Amino acid sequence: MELIESIVKRAQADPQRIILPEGTEERTLKAADIILEQKIAEIVLLGNKQEIEKISAELGLKNIDKAQIIDPQDNPNHQKYVDLLFKLRQRKGMTEEQAYEQAKDPLYLACLMIKSGDADGEVAGAKNYTGSVLRPAFQIVKTAPGIGVVSGCFIMIFKDKSIGHNGLMLFADCAATPNPSAEELAQIAVCSGNTAKNVYGFEDPRVAILSFSTKGSAKHEMVDKVIEATRMAKEMDPAMKLDGELQVDAAIVPSVAKSKAPDSDVAGSANVLVFPTLDAGNIGYKLVQRLAGAEAIGPMLQGLAAPINDLSRGCSVDDIVKMIAITAVQAIEAKNSRK
Repeated sequence: MELIESIVKRAQADPQRIILPEGTEERTLKAADIILEQKIAEIVLLGNKQEIEKISAELGLKNIDKAQIIDPQDNPNHQKYVDLLFKLRQRKGMTEEQAYEQAKDPLYLACLMIKSGDADGEVAGAKNYTGSVLRPAFQIVKTAPGIGVVSGCFIMIFKDKSIGHNGLMLFADCAATPNPSAEELAQIAVCSGNTAKNVYGFEDPRVAILSFSTKGSAKHEMVDKVIEATRMAKEMDPAMKLDGELQVDAAIVPSVAKSKAPDSDVAGSANVLVFPTLDAGNIGYKLVQRLAGAEAIGPMLQGLAAPINDLSRGCSVDDIVKMIAITAVQAIEAKNSRK
């Protein structure tokens, strides 16, 4: 079964409430219509109801009436979210008056609904900058217990099924943290291994923390960071197959691994690649996407206490549909982990 088909079926089996703050954006509405038609998730749209209904009618959408529509400017539960926001942010200097106004912002309201249990996840970014999407997520939803860093991973889909896990590899961090510390890099590695297994169905995640050095072949403070991150990641999750520092050829090419890292249980067969900086990760996934013809799906954000995902402003309707389905599966897994 293809990856997205598998994710859609998992989402359909346990529909989650996914909130879309950009409720009047045309691509978002088209994606919501598909999600509702296929019963992939329950949808909450934020925006003026009359405007949403008008745009939906003009687009010929047939399922938007199945969504819950909340107008942030005329919300009967507004005071509930004002009180929650003020409680969370008063120590940072927020006044009740500021909370009253900010709770009308769709991106803040979405996070407040998630924090209060009124929604399970969020997808935004079709018309908002990444910083605008993530700022309320950091302030309200915050990171998961034991995790102090948010990272963005891409699932890379190759035509050659012999690559990675049946033609799939996971790359991180490609979207969020420019220069993670050793501790943050360790957390990104463990989160990435768990994402590969729990969200994308890797039966045997094998995580390589990458460097320009393999097992001491070079000396540099950047290499030291990766060595320390590897040690910390192994302490965080001793059962996870994880190794570093590995050059990318040692991580994925068996013959090179045999020469450079013969004692590693990851080298030569890694299917999760963790890059030492955002520079490397972002460049790496785009090179593979453009030169190797791999499909790149993401970024899916990791490390938050609830799933909130940021879209590219150039995203397609199909991109949004996929990200909503992925967010729903993240929400299912988050609930399972709390049981």
